[in-house]
Amino acid sequence: MTWEELEQLPEEIASRIELWDGRVVWLRRGPGEHQIFTGRLWAAMERCAREAMSISSENCWRASFETNIFFGATGKSDFVTPDFLVHRCLESPYQDLRSADVMLVGEVLSPANTPSDIEAKKARYASAGIPVYWEVDLAREASAIAAIRVYALEPRHGDLLPEGVRVLHTANYLLSREWTPSDTKGIEFDFPFPIRIPWSELEF
Repeated sequence: MTWEELEQLPEEIASRIELWDGRVVWLRRGPGEHQIFTGRLWAAMERCAREAMSISSENCWRASFETNIFFGATGKSDFVTPDFLVHRCLESPYQDLRSADVMLVGEVLSPANTPSDIEAKKARYASAGIPVYWEVDLAREASAIAAIRVYALEPRHGDLLPEGVRVLHTANYLLSREWTPSDTKGIEFDFPFPIRIPWSELEF
């Protein structure tokens, strides 16, 4: 399917589709908790971005959620839609967001997400060269976040593998940080700007 064909579909259908090199990938609808915690993470990222820009005007950042990221310099038939993200400010209003401008993407994982779904999308982000991937696990027995993990891009993954062994994905993510609600200091990470999020800001 092309982007032009996607635009001809009813909005309620088109909004549930990603295009992976023209292949239709259906997005799963998560529970209400998924939307709540996506909003919490986006709001926290936006607050941190604004604080960073108030201290230094050297960089301009935007935090967003459920925004299409188009791969490559042109074309729109290859894109993903993360739950939340941070990107460089774009030159003009309503400009398409390209993966080269994205610094951070995040997914809020619902119990319905399968490991294969998670790994496939993570591989897409890595292949696009997005530096940091956040993964948010929801608790199964309560409306709460169970853990947050941050992965950093390793763009030359597999260089030292034994002869005859090949990797499935040439770019991959390595676990950089992990937090649970037992970490009383909350979330602290310094890319692409200082991110400080107390757990109280992420409550249901």
